This record gives sequence, C-alpha cells and structure tokens, in this order.
Amino acid sequence: MLTLGKTYNLTTELALFKKHLHMKLHPDASNAYSIQGYSDDGVVVNGKLQTGPLKLCAIQGPQLWSSATFEDLTQASFDELLEFRPELVIFGSGNRLRFPSPALLRGLIQQGIGVETMDSGAACRTFNVLAGEGRHVVLALLPLTTG
Repeated sequence: MLTLGKTYNLTTELALFKKHLHMKLHPDASNAYSIQGYSDDGVVVNGKLQTGPLKLCAIQGPQLWSSATFEDLTQASFDELLEFRPELVIFGSGNRLRFPSPALLRGLIQQGIGVETMDSGAACRTFNVLAGEGRHVVLALLPLTTG
C-alpha cells in the first residue's frame, strides 16, 4: 500500500518572513476527509479502508459510487456528483488513464463544474492537495484494479 503521509499547509508569518526570510510548515488542522493511502485493496480515508467504487467529498466523507467499472459509466453516474455542488470533480479511471465520453459529463458541464480525469492513484493525490487548500472538490474513483 502506498502511504501518502500527513497533509501539510504552507503558511507564512509576515513578520517572521521579513526578519528571517523563512517559511514555516505545519500539519493541517482541518477536520476534512483525506486519503492516507491506496492499493488494489482499496483506499484508506481518515484511517478506514474503503473498497469498491468511491465518491468522496472532503466535507461529507466517503460513499459508494454506482459505477464499479469504466464500462458501467453513464451520465447518471456522473449526475450523482451534482448533489455535492462541487467546483471540480476529479475522476479516477482505474490503473490507467481512460477518458469518459463528453456526453457522460454533460450534466456537470452544464452546471459549470470542471472535470479532471486521471488514473486513480493520481486522482487520490490530487484530491488531497486540492481539499487541503480548501477547494470544494469531489473525487469519483474507480478501483485501482479497474482499467
């Protein structure tokens, strides 16, 4: 299992920066959901292994997603993500990068919601970065064994 480690935010304390010209790193104090690791067995979200297809909002936590494989994807699969009202959806397509048909993303695009597609490992890492920045992002993830 690949472990992602702690999430860190980069902050500057203006007075300290001017005096000593350095920046301080500290652990993120956020109560948001984040991914600690992933493997063929599943994804570890806030210390709990989640298996199967997953939709994850940093605020609401992990839920089962209706599409278990790339071939199962429908517009309804992506429309499920509208309930979160995200600014961006990150789609993890399994072990390899596979782009869904633009027709499947129609509902998200019509609502002005961005969609980024990447393999599931990259999607997990990107979710952590964006959620750690306070972005309202949703992860739609096919298992690593898919694709």
